[in-house]
Amino acid sequence: MKIGVLALQGAFIEHINILRELGVEAVEVRLPEDLEGLDGLIIPGGESTTIGKLADTFELTEPLREFAAENPVWGTCAGMIFMAKDIGRDQPVLGVMDIVVERNAFGRQVDSFITPLEVSGLDGGEAQPFPAVFIRGPRLVEARGDAQVIACLADGTPVAAREGQWLVTSFHPELTGDPRFHEYFVKMVAEDQN
Repeated sequence: MKIGVLALQGAFIEHINILRELGVEAVEVRLPEDLEGLDGLIIPGGESTTIGKLADTFELTEPLREFAAENPVWGTCAGMIFMAKDIGRDQPVLGVMDIVVERNAFGRQVDSFITPLEVSGLDGGEAQPFPAVFIRGPRLVEARGDAQVIACLADGTPVAAREGQWLVTSFHPELTGDPRFHEYFVKMVAEDQN
């Protein structure tokens, strides 16, 4: 199994380190040819406008769309925005997942927080909450079509969803020291290979 991490900007090295700790071959993706031979892709947190503009600059947007049509892709924070079909404004996005997202819905950087989440489908997700790290995170306003919410804050705000081979999280699982979300994605990739 070989999983790429979009390495244009943002927290990509943290994802790579966790994947390698799980015994997965992980590579940085910066150009279209870097997608060749990958079984899955993670689009990390960072700045969604910058990620979109850089993807356009490096002629990566269309190859990413084509890759996502056939393979598992997980977007965290800015990656969630980049994957969404509707973000309420005009900026370069992949627009593959049928979700509505509101950028920076949880406030500025100084408003960052960690909160326990019960996540359906995550190993021990109901019994052992996941420590979700929110840093200028987007809010999942609506999951449409086949997209299903898999985690909510205590007030009911959706913060993670899955649609077929696509996964999105408003928060940063790579900053927690808890590998369960990465294990969940690796399992999605393995299931997609069968």
